Amino acid sequence: MSTQPEEAVAPPAPTAPAQIYAQLRTDHRADTWAPAFERDWAKALEDSRHSYSLTPLHNVIRTWQLRVAAASDVDSYMDSDEEEPGFVDLGFLHS
Repeated sequence: MSTQPEEAVAPPAPTAPAQIYAQLRTDHRADTWAPAFERDWAKALEDSRHSYSLTPLHNVIRTWQLRVAAASDVDSYMDSDEEEPGFVDLGFLHS
């Protein structure tokens, strides 16, 4: 019995970093998110140079794509003032 290789995840488009950065700069979190993306991207570039791999860059893109995609849901939840028992109030993170 032979093993089937796992399907590789498609790499992000070459324009993905610029698109994400443009979205972050227009978001109400721009003051914190844009510099955080710049730090993550710079670190991934450095890691890529040392490892000869694009994986660190792809990981940063995917992470930030997920953050941007989830941001409106997080905002909606934070604005709803719902409290769930047993959870820590993270309202101080929303600014």
